[in-house]
Amino acid sequence: MKLPLPLTIALATLLSLSGCSKEDSATTGANDVTTLRFSHLWPASAVMHTDAFVPWANKIEKESGGRLKIEIYPSATLSKPDATYEAVAKGTVDLGVQVQGYINGRFPLTQIAELPGLSSSASQMSCMLQTLYDEGVVSSEYDDTHLLFMIGSEPSTLHTVDKPIRIPADMKGMRIRRPSAIGGDIIEAAGGAPVGLPATDLYTSLQRGVVDGMAFPWSPTGSFKLTDVVNTHTNMPFYSSALVVTMNKDKYADLPDDLKKIMDDNTGKVMSDIAANVFDTEAAKYSSEAKARGDVMIDIPDPLNDPKWSIPLEAGTKKYLADVSAMGLDAQAVYAKAKEASAACKS
Repeated sequence: MKLPLPLTIALATLLSLSGCSKEDSATTGANDVTTLRFSHLWPASAVMHTDAFVPWANKIEKESGGRLKIEIYPSATLSKPDATYEAVAKGTVDLGVQVQGYINGRFPLTQIAELPGLSSSASQMSCMLQTLYDEGVVSSEYDDTHLLFMIGSEPSTLHTVDKPIRIPADMKGMRIRRPSAIGGDIIEAAGGAPVGLPATDLYTSLQRGVVDGMAFPWSPTGSFKLTDVVNTHTNMPFYSSALVVTMNKDKYADLPDDLKKIMDDNTGKVMSDIAANVFDTEAAKYSSEAKARGDVMIDIPDPLNDPKWSIPLEAGTKKYLADVSAMGLDAQAVYAKAKEASAACKS
């Protein structure tokens, strides 16, 4: 059937416009900007923010030609420190940093890497954690998110206000902030009273005497300005903290393949190493500043072979492994793998 000329022209015009629309849509899709909201607990002045996360976000934006942007929210303004992982899993935030020890029992296998004697630096700890994840030893604990990279802190130190801790008995009756179940078990075994507090609450808690001290690595002690409050430090590698940087699964799945590759190329071990170096550099800086300031410095470099300190450390280790085994998990097998990774990552 032959259409009237006006209708033929109109139909041709409509088809032409439709074709242009599809072409424009495809072009627009290639140039769409995806903004990812990233939540972490450090203040904006912290070097982890300025020297690790900001350059990371800038690099990803540059490599994507501006199509992928990471909007950073420091100081736990977007999600609470103990609820960031869950916020990422649910999609409340797109990216986030979680200290595993802030969620007791949620990452029991990963936290085995925190046990005494397994690491002596953030670089070694980060390498251990990333290795355990990459080899599938602890990866099942992160199935509900898209893990980007692991970070491990340098060993924690006991920092107190006017109360030196030289032997475990000195801790008796003292209220010590602990960031994880492992640190808490060791503090309790030594006679102290472990108190759970997020890093963001420590400054005022120390000022007001809510706690007498804290178990905390040197780097965040300086980042959170806690060196203004504490003045006595027991440098003893009795445990390290694990952290994870992760992404919402759906958000990652929705990225075009080329943007996924950019994310992949800037995560994993490469970023784990960068973050670890920030921790180690800051630890040396703040420790040296405290010593120069005249703070009391007590050094116990090998507590596992110290006749007094080895008792609470071994007790804490046994208790944690027993608790994980009671959950039906093979704690001893993961502990053996952590020791292997520790030896391989030792520098």
